[in-house]
Amino acid sequence: MNLKKVSINTALPGKPRARILIIYTGGTFGMSYDKEGVLTPFSFEYILDQLPTLKNLALAITAVSFETPIDSSNINPEHWQLISSVIFDQYDQHDGFVVLHGTDTMAYTASALSFMLDGLNKPVIFTGAQLPISEPRSDARENLITALDIASAREQDDPIVPEVCIYFDYELLRGNRSKKVESMQFDAFDSGNYPPLAKAGVKIDYNFSVIRTPSRTTTLNLRATFETNIAILKLFPGINKNVVSAVLNTPGLKAVILETYGSGNAPTLSWLLEQLSAAIERGVIIVNISQCPGGRVVQGRYETSKGLQQIGVISGADMTTEAAVTKLMLLIGEYGSSNAKTMIGISLAGELTA
Repeated sequence: MNLKKVSINTALPGKPRARILIIYTGGTFGMSYDKEGVLTPFSFEYILDQLPTLKNLALAITAVSFETPIDSSNINPEHWQLISSVIFDQYDQHDGFVVLHGTDTMAYTASALSFMLDGLNKPVIFTGAQLPISEPRSDARENLITALDIASAREQDDPIVPEVCIYFDYELLRGNRSKKVESMQFDAFDSGNYPPLAKAGVKIDYNFSVIRTPSRTTTLNLRATFETNIAILKLFPGINKNVVSAVLNTPGLKAVILETYGSGNAPTLSWLLEQLSAAIERGVIIVNISQCPGGRVVQGRYETSKGLQQIGVISGADMTTEAAVTKLMLLIGEYGSSNAKTMIGISLAGELTA
């Protein structure tokens, strides 16, 4: 896929305080109305017209964009590979990265990149908007300005937030702890099991105690092979045997995210346990993730989860579905099912609490 590139130095004639790469994938953020009233992507060549306050940040900005911006509902692992490869290739030339992305699948992409960019020690900040930047009440301007500020923020010459994050509506969240929770309000994202890394008010208040601090000697390594033969099986009252069987007997199936009730509970139906057990015996990895936006899976706490534990269902602890899906895809693709089964319960990028 071809990428369009635009360079903007907002510090001229002075020296920029940081070099930031913006990657625009598509989504609501960069849309504007044409003469016929149709939303079309705007060009970053004119970003200063939309955001003249960028000049106050004194940054050397390079903006690359997908030749054909895409709705985030169409995002797939090939796009994750493209975004991560751009960051990997430009890593030494930039101090931080901002990814403009549609909100619908932003949490999936942020989760995926947190696992792909092994050894990351620079900020990768995802943001977007609920209203196009051309709209008078758009949230795009504040989201981008603050995301750029965070991506360039340093303390004693070290990046303040050296991890993959989502910035939206005045809050900075760990990417692989986030999920979209709102489609009609500006506070689109939440991380129920992890506190915000920062809150933006009159100043940006960083919560240093919850920000990851990777080793300075770490070298960035790109992991980019995905296995997509996985499924999500969400339990609900009245779920029947045929539905479960259809999912678990999918040809080539490698793994299943089992979305359970509460702290990891499931119906004590003999046929359900039998089918799950048979799938596990065939080598299918089954990971237990709670349907609740907060809390964690504690298998064996109640009788309704003890059976899952006994047959070999793996606890997903407090991972989000988005993190579990992308992590499983990557681990199986990179290391195979046997190693993935061991690694899924290990925190790789702060996505779960041990």
